[in-house]
Amino acid sequence: MKATYHQYILNFKQPSGTSRGVLVQKETWFIQLQKDGKRAIGECGLLRGLSIDDRPDYEAKLAWTCQNIHLGEKALWEALIEFPSIQFGVEMAFRSWSSNTPFLLFPSAFSQGTQSIAINGLVWMGDTQFMKQQIQQKLADGFRCIKLKIGALDFDKELELIAFIRENFTANQIEIRVDANGAFDTSDALSKLEQLSGLELHSIEQPIAKNHTDTMAELCKNTPLPIALDEELIGVFTIQDKEALLLKIKPQYLILKPSFVGGFRGTQEWITLAEKHQIGWWITSALESNIGLNAIAQWTFLKQNLLPQGLGTGALYTNNLDSPLVVSNGQLWYDSSIDWHLDWDSFLY
Repeated sequence: MKATYHQYILNFKQPSGTSRGVLVQKETWFIQLQKDGKRAIGECGLLRGLSIDDRPDYEAKLAWTCQNIHLGEKALWEALIEFPSIQFGVEMAFRSWSSNTPFLLFPSAFSQGTQSIAINGLVWMGDTQFMKQQIQQKLADGFRCIKLKIGALDFDKELELIAFIRENFTANQIEIRVDANGAFDTSDALSKLEQLSGLELHSIEQPIAKNHTDTMAELCKNTPLPIALDEELIGVFTIQDKEALLLKIKPQYLILKPSFVGGFRGTQEWITLAEKHQIGWWITSALESNIGLNAIAQWTFLKQNLLPQGLGTGALYTNNLDSPLVVSNGQLWYDSSIDWHLDWDSFLY
């Protein structure tokens, strides 16, 4: 078996704002396996400035992985412990290789197109009018769970945006999640949580920056609004360290991105610990292409988590790979009548 790696730059249809800046492109990497005309593919979903494996030796580690593909999935996963996005790409590539078709990784009622996955509608940061337009469109598209990126605008304006939804829809009609991406200052985070709680939100994601575990533990203890950890989980590699973090902070939810936390195996470790300690969880993509999103969605369906998942990112890019993934009325479907139409050579070279 021969393994090669290739970079691919995804272009956003429109600039997408977070509290860490505006995204116009997303770099990703693919591992391709080949032998006797058979091909398989895995995506290494690197996000510059956030992934723990955003390191100068990233491409060198990809090259090493391809040169040592003969070691097999398990040995490579263990050797790549500090490179969770490559771990994920390796898992995906080997699963793709073992399948009769490169994109049917986890056969189920989802991949057969008979059942769907509930997802949230993502609203990016921007000026007030832009965010309101997005909210109105998501509601018109049938979403029953909206996730808003907050932390970049004036906080009072963000409260007004959320109040705009609540003026028209009750908490039973529309579930609202917010993601601060660590933007709140530790000194006034609890005050902001108290103000947000009056708007009947489902949860807030990462209110303060990671590595302030004492403060985060206090927030989770005293918060009037459930807190979900996201960035806090990045770079925690061993099961012992994962459990220690959960026991210290005691969050209400975990948000799990396979590209950030060690692929399927690393994600499952977090899920097992979360359920052991009665912590809720859901899975989201990390802005992968449809290749990575497809793998995450198929695996997520098997977990049978009834909460809306964060898997609605397939339509973000102008040059994404066409796929059978379809969003309809707040649900992600796999339309098995649609082919992938992957031209391997033009897509990867």
